[in-house]
Amino acid sequence: MITFLQFWAGGFYLANKVFLALTERKLLDHERMWRIIAWSVYLIGLPAWCVLFVIKSNWIALGVESGGGLSMIIGLVIAVRGQKKTPAWLDWIALGTAVIGIGYSLWDFGGINTWNQGLELGLVTGFLIGTYLLAKKRRSGYLWFMLMNSCAGSLMWIQDMRWLTLQQAISLGLVIYTYYTSRRKKTS
Repeated sequence: MITFLQFWAGGFYLANKVFLALTERKLLDHERMWRIIAWSVYLIGLPAWCVLFVIKSNWIALGVESGGGLSMIIGLVIAVRGQKKTPAWLDWIALGTAVIGIGYSLWDFGGINTWNQGLELGLVTGFLIGTYLLAKKRRSGYLWFMLMNSCAGSLMWIQDMRWLTLQQAISLGLVIYTYYTSRRKKTS
């Protein structure tokens, strides 16, 4: 079951990074359609990540990941409608679930006293800020994704989820590539 969840979670999140990289490089026609697909596959991978976080008692990551789903929806809405403004209540709900996840983790573990929690904090900070910034089409979101992928890969390694460790390493490479591609595109 855990192996299946790793392939599901990692595969769809990796597909998101591939589609974002290709749209930044302008290697695909119909950029808007591929952005819609990129945000959609991101959402498809979300439930598997949430289940894995519950199984491994990664409460901080669970709270933020589930709240980050709203940032993914913001990205999808912007890709579909082409608008820059989204409802403010989506941002507040995403922030609220992050606070709940952090609070529950602190209560469950009696404070921050494990390496896992530190990695989770790095993971969720990168995820929440990165997803939000990318949803708003700001390339600085890729820098936050680098933090997220580094912490997530380390956490998956510690928790003996090798497929997700590999997926996070590949994702980190794609995010670095995409960031530098978007910088070159902006300066040219």
